[in-house]
Amino acid sequence: MLRTRAKYHLGQVVRHRKHPFRGVIFDVDPQFSNTDEWYAAIPEDSRPRKEQPFYHLLAENDQSYYIAYVSEQNLEVDYSGQPVDHPDIDDLFGQFEDGIYPLHFQLN
Repeated sequence: MLRTRAKYHLGQVVRHRKHPFRGVIFDVDPQFSNTDEWYAAIPEDSRPRKEQPFYHLLAENDQSYYIAYVSEQNLEVDYSGQPVDHPDIDDLFGQFEDGIYPLHFQLN
């Protein structure tokens, strides 16, 4: 049985280690759970291992807002103290406080 422990948590602001974007985590998969086509589109020398947590982010860069799917090895904590301006944040989270977005709903 695969046992993984996510390093990051829901509502946390993170940034990509290699690409210029940051975002708020809104879901976590314990291991890769996207399509084979998505995975194959990543250049082979940059493909992350599938056997690690993958995070769904409400992401932003200088030009746009989007949903990103990122492996744990490619994330790091964003210590800027700046909120993320993604337009969907208010649907899931409360006000940005102490570098974290609290969830609007109770998890099971």
